[in-house]
Amino acid sequence: MYSKMFSACLYGIDGVVVEVEADLSNGLPMTTIIGLPDSAVREAVERVRSAVKNCGYEYPLQRITINLAPADLRKEGSAFDLAIAAGLLMATGQLQLPNTKRLLMIGELSLDGTLRPVPGVLPMVDLAKRQGFEAVLLPADNAEEALLIEGVEVYGLRHLNELGAAPSGMKEGAAGHLGSPLSKLRVKKRHEDLRAPSRNEPIEDYADVLGQQAVKRALTIAAAGMHNLMLIGPPGTGKTMLMKRLPGILPPLSEEEALEVTKIFSAAGKYKEFSGGLMTQRPFRAPHHTISAGGLIGGGAVPKPGEVSLAHKGVLFLDELPEFTRNVLEVLRQPLEDRRVTISRARAAFTFPAHFILAASMNPCHCGFLGSEPPMPRCTCSPARIAQYRDRISGPLLDRIDLQIEVPRPKSWTSHEQPITTEIMRQQVLAAQEVQKQRLSAWGLSWNSELTGQLLRRVVQLTREAELLMTSSFEMLGLSMRAYDRTIKIARTIADLEGQEEVTASHVAEAIQYRQLDRRAQDLVNG
Repeated sequence: MYSKMFSACLYGIDGVVVEVEADLSNGLPMTTIIGLPDSAVREAVERVRSAVKNCGYEYPLQRITINLAPADLRKEGSAFDLAIAAGLLMATGQLQLPNTKRLLMIGELSLDGTLRPVPGVLPMVDLAKRQGFEAVLLPADNAEEALLIEGVEVYGLRHLNELGAAPSGMKEGAAGHLGSPLSKLRVKKRHEDLRAPSRNEPIEDYADVLGQQAVKRALTIAAAGMHNLMLIGPPGTGKTMLMKRLPGILPPLSEEEALEVTKIFSAAGKYKEFSGGLMTQRPFRAPHHTISAGGLIGGGAVPKPGEVSLAHKGVLFLDELPEFTRNVLEVLRQPLEDRRVTISRARAAFTFPAHFILAASMNPCHCGFLGSEPPMPRCTCSPARIAQYRDRISGPLLDRIDLQIEVPRPKSWTSHEQPITTEIMRQQVLAAQEVQKQRLSAWGLSWNSELTGQLLRRVVQLTREAELLMTSSFEMLGLSMRAYDRTIKIARTIADLEGQEEVTASHVAEAIQYRQLDRRAQDLVNG
């Protein structure tokens, strides 16, 4: 007696289709699962045994071998329970399902036969569709997530008993069309409903932040070109308020980006953190400074995505940057340069996407009041302590932060200036981003920050005055070649915000003034 079902598991953030073979033979009653299962998969034997019995079926008293193929791939998680149970019931003739060759089964069983949801359904179903599966049977709580993949019929199951018994003489009809009584389990929620804008729209507005017009300008540039930025200033000047409003001015995710980001959250088991459906708003992640290196970039025996991947296509906000440990900050260097993270293990290497805006904030010194004017407290830090505080951020990491902006204390708590609102900033960003997409689409790029090497020189044409200014600044400030290129990208974004095709000296001058820490370091060198 033999049966073969199809299930799936996660491998990094990607789905992998797994064949679940069940073989029953004479011998001492025992059940063995082979194919590199982890502890959760091996424990499926007891979950399936209890669920089958408590649903009124008979668990076969024979020698049972469950093979999970491909056998050289490590299997983990509880998503195989449903396929194992259905395979055993099919092999013993207690259950008949048509067209199982094109049916994917995912789900964890409780001891009474109830189906529990599992993480990572979205990448599993997406891969199944690309491999020709046309129907998926899974826990009802995962059905909404599976419906995000068009072209796959979704059957939501709450209890093993709902499988029932299909007519024994049923022929295989159209792919994915399961016979009665399973047909009543089909979920038909419209895909359009699942792509509605998120209900968790931010209510914060940049109009709430008093003054800081220059800082808002820098934030607009960062959002328009996907540039990294850091705000430096004493406590209470609004650094955190300014950063937390950054997602509100970013362009919405495209459908392709939304699916990619939602798959990452699904694989990480965080799909329920937002309102459901495809994510339409760019993610904003703000981990605490006690986070580990593995929590930031991803890790584990079978690596899972970390905060840099959860911030993909969005913002990673590191508040009080020097408070993060040095080894945690250093792991950011690769994803900031390559826009992806590669984690190697003995059996395989996993690559996670990590294209995000690094938004950081810090105080100018340990006490926080360096350079403050009365009535603010005076700085009590010695030069050695100031240097020690800033040395927590390495030069190579600082070099990768495009805009370094000082946030001064407002002169007055009342202002007669017309406030710059989130809507005004968003419209500027959207206009500049549209220009970039049209210019860079031929190379498959969308943002000025993605330009490198010869393509950067080809796309960004500096005027003669702008080129002379860049050359002199390169020498005076002691910029690295990386900082040189990043300054040119910022100048290109400033020109796009101004609606100008040519990058002039004024654009370059504004870009250079945002390298605050480079300028300050050079001032210290010059005495």
